[in-house]
Amino acid sequence: MKNESPLRELTLGQILDQTAARFPDNDAVVYVDRDFRLTYRQFNSLVDEVARGLMALGIQKGEKVAVWATNIPFWVALQFATAKIGAVLLTVNTNYKTAELEYLLIQSETENLFLIDGFQDTDYVNTIYELVPELKTQQRGSLSSKKFPHLKRVAFLGQEKHRGMYSIPEIKALGVMTTDEEYLARQKELSPHDVVNMQYTSGTTGFPKGVMLTHYNIGNNGFFIGANQNFSEHDRVCLPVPLFHCFGCVLGVLAAVNHGTCMVILEGFDPLMVMSSVEQEKCTALYGVPTMFIAILDNPMFSKFDFSSLRTGIMAGSNCPIHVMEQVIEKMNMTDITICYGLTEASPVMTYTRIGDELRLRVETVGRALPHIEVKVIDIATKETVPPGVQGEVCCRGYNIMKGYYNNPEATKEAVDADGWLHSGDLGVMDEQGNLAITGRHKDMIIRGGENIYPREIEEFLYRMDEIKDIQVAAVPSKKYGEEVGAFIVLKEDANIDESDVKDFCRGKIARFKIPRYVHFVDSYPMTASGKIQKFKLSELSEQIWPDRR
Repeated sequence: MKNESPLRELTLGQILDQTAARFPDNDAVVYVDRDFRLTYRQFNSLVDEVARGLMALGIQKGEKVAVWATNIPFWVALQFATAKIGAVLLTVNTNYKTAELEYLLIQSETENLFLIDGFQDTDYVNTIYELVPELKTQQRGSLSSKKFPHLKRVAFLGQEKHRGMYSIPEIKALGVMTTDEEYLARQKELSPHDVVNMQYTSGTTGFPKGVMLTHYNIGNNGFFIGANQNFSEHDRVCLPVPLFHCFGCVLGVLAAVNHGTCMVILEGFDPLMVMSSVEQEKCTALYGVPTMFIAILDNPMFSKFDFSSLRTGIMAGSNCPIHVMEQVIEKMNMTDITICYGLTEASPVMTYTRIGDELRLRVETVGRALPHIEVKVIDIATKETVPPGVQGEVCCRGYNIMKGYYNNPEATKEAVDADGWLHSGDLGVMDEQGNLAITGRHKDMIIRGGENIYPREIEEFLYRMDEIKDIQVAAVPSKKYGEEVGAFIVLKEDANIDESDVKDFCRGKIARFKIPRYVHFVDSYPMTASGKIQKFKLSELSEQIWPDRR
């Protein structure tokens, strides 16, 4: 059975080569909005062309290639082109501004940067000229930057020419300078255990750290993610999630390529484009965070589209309210939708619901450990494994654990213990069958006058209020108790409730110390670009909303 297959010693390039050989004429990459369509044979040829061009530029094995771009077609090509020549793809958050890019380029010691013109209100080209003024005066390929001593090359992911930068047509044209012998010799040097991907953690807490992942880590994780959705060459997965995050480039791209599945990619999330792509391409799977599914279901055009081709997909990133899950299954035909949980440091998926699991498991838990992965829940103080039903920190061990954080051995040692267990920092409870429920982050826990309060418990309770569309509970600093409970609520359209209604709903049903002392109605939440809600920002916001808190 596919789901119980042995681990495979393959590089990402070998995985693509095998799939292209098996399904050469199947669609590989499709963009509905620009009539872009490549078969696996064509996609693999494009990857080889770009890879040879990168070698001709002088990119060596082990060099980092940072990609600062939305989900454009060349993003996926670069993911495999870098892998085929032993370079390390460094994914850059599209929401980064000048200071964040500067931090990443310095901390990662990046040699190569590929970028698009910009995203939203950020002009990427001007940003890099501001950071690296030498680009405008120095010869291409001979860059010498005072601030970024490792940076050698900058390339523009488009047709236009920018001073000091290579363009994609030029790089493809340069490919003829790399011989077959040189290209094959480079690939023979590679090991599945080489680092192939670096992703900077979302930064829900503290400074981002560069997570080093190998072909073996993410290639195998992608295989089992696809197997768990019963992916085959007949499936078509719609991907509106960012490729710079594991959700896009591992759960999406590598799950698909491992099984010959077609990728229908969107450059960014737009509910109408998602619905249009699903209908036109008869997608069988759709990925998204709960807020994306809510936006699709709430779209006034929803009833005009045909979702009958859908079967499965992944909802991840944050908890899914039960009414949303029910609508996704009933109205979007996603009877086999799955929920997974993990961390970038775990490549990323460690637990996963299975097709056929009852609705309760898909809403209340994040499933069971994937094959070849161990998951346990430990007591934070004693580090001992706790029995089923008892809350503790979630830990994971297996083929999927990162090589470490780049240039940060102290943080690596703190995250992965001497026995190889990755400590997630998340709190969870496991049942007798091994199903894991995430109850919050260790750091999200609210300590009110010595009482430990877990936000997830209060969130689940308040979802029962008909007027509430979404809710996040976070700590509000308190002079008297240290911390108090704050509820940040998104209301359904036309709902009309106030703070006292929320508190009245809680009285007599949950312990008095758990009732939100503070209630604030919001339109949305501060999020990372990958869809994770930044609770620490809600806590910071609370200090502005309630400056006179006791």
